[in-house]
Amino acid sequence: MARSLPVLIRSAVYAFRGGFLIRPFIIALALGAAGAILSSLEEQNPEISAFVPEILFPSHGDPQVAQVILSAIATSVMTVVSIVFAILLMTLTLASTQFSPRILVSFVRDRATQWTLGIFLGTFSYCIAALPAARSLPTSFAPVATVTGAMLLAPICVGWLIYFIHHISNAISVNHIVDRIRRETELVIDSLMPEPRRTAQFEAAVGTFSEKLDSVIVSRQSGYIRFVDIDRLRALAKSYRICLRLERRVGHFVPEGVALLRVSHGDRAPPQRALELLAAIDIGPARTMQQDVEFGIVQIVDIALRAISPAINDPTTAISCVDQLSCILIRWIEREPPRSYFYNPPHVLRVMIPWANFPGLLDLAFEQIRHYSVADAAVSLRLMRALCDIASVVEETNIRRQLLERGERLIAGCAQRLLNDDLERLRQRLALLESGLVAED
Repeated sequence: MARSLPVLIRSAVYAFRGGFLIRPFIIALALGAAGAILSSLEEQNPEISAFVPEILFPSHGDPQVAQVILSAIATSVMTVVSIVFAILLMTLTLASTQFSPRILVSFVRDRATQWTLGIFLGTFSYCIAALPAARSLPTSFAPVATVTGAMLLAPICVGWLIYFIHHISNAISVNHIVDRIRRETELVIDSLMPEPRRTAQFEAAVGTFSEKLDSVIVSRQSGYIRFVDIDRLRALAKSYRICLRLERRVGHFVPEGVALLRVSHGDRAPPQRALELLAAIDIGPARTMQQDVEFGIVQIVDIALRAISPAINDPTTAISCVDQLSCILIRWIEREPPRSYFYNPPHVLRVMIPWANFPGLLDLAFEQIRHYSVADAAVSLRLMRALCDIASVVEETNIRRQLLERGERLIAGCAQRLLNDDLERLRQRLALLESGLVAED
């Protein structure tokens, strides 16, 4: 357990940071503590009540008024929370049915929703924590300043509720959803590939292991690879004097008992050490956006495929998805490819981590959409424009050829399904790709 603690902590922080647990809990705890502390200080120092104007709280000496106000605010807040979030869950269910069930991850990670829940629960905690201080026996006491604080929190909750309704009405629009997924995916790209591309060739340098990888370490659980602690793997490989290669990429599913790592000198990686190596790899039941660029693309592709399905028939949404996918691919191609080969010491290759390459991402982003949109001129034209946009930021001939091949495949699929005028427009855009390639050649 201690060996896998760093990966577990990172996974927990990622999950809690994006869930309905940490931020609302902290806000509720802070406001609850504020209510308890303020009422206690006011009881110890009654002169604090004198600073509250009588127009806000005329009955400074009646604890029943304080009890009624605190109880009413607490009850009202919890009623509003119950109704609003019940409606929200129903809305998200409909949105996940229409777009994709994977978009629920983005809604759970939405900070405005977390702050809304935190402020409402915090106001409730504040009132409940302050309520015991308002009493008639054995000594009559009304926490005037504390109740005034609750009265100020009530309009804040009302204002925040109005903002939340406005925010959620925008958040469930498909353009907002796709844009948010695109921004999250670009953040993952920035993390994996922080350096702008400077090399003349797009391919990364290939390393060679000095020793044969003749042993395998199988996965001890089934799930998706969500995060790989590369620094820990490299340190362990040096410590055990072995070399290793991860057999599957981040985002791939690994059944229990299937080879996950291939290592050299299997005698130096007995079961105890194998567990330490496996502890550096986080495997779970669902994919996350920690290191998985493909997962962001898959979410947008899912929305596009549902939009162009005969049941929904919404090409405008599919076009928006194609636009955002082109932004992701451009961000990827403008960066140095993620490192796959890690040395320790500098002349000894210790760890090899496979990552998605640009041709794979290109097919993942556009191939399914191309296949199902052959009869839709608007989506096909936008696909061709996306290929032209990507080509405009690329100088490598091989990448341009790959884009040209996708364009020719697009026209071949549409040849029997589109009108001649639409085909001619597609050919004109394909000519832009061809002219750029010929000019460079």
